[in-house]
Amino acid sequence: MIKLLIISGAVLLICMLFLCINIIFKKNGSFPNIHVSQNKTLRDKGITCVQSQDFKIRHQAKCIKEHK
Repeated sequence: MIKLLIISGAVLLICMLFLCINIIFKKNGSFPNIHVSQNKTLRDKGITCVQSQDFKIRHQAKCIKEHK
């Protein structure tokens, strides 16, 4: 049982190292920002994230209510 835990821990450590290799060895390395609002191509096409769309719609609805 202990042997299995040690092997599992070693495998997890190796996997984490492989996932972080780009960040560790690159100058100013960081995790890539994959959020829709940060993607220039999608912004150019007018595509936004659901949270931004929801905020915009709620804000417009609130402004319409206040002006009635």
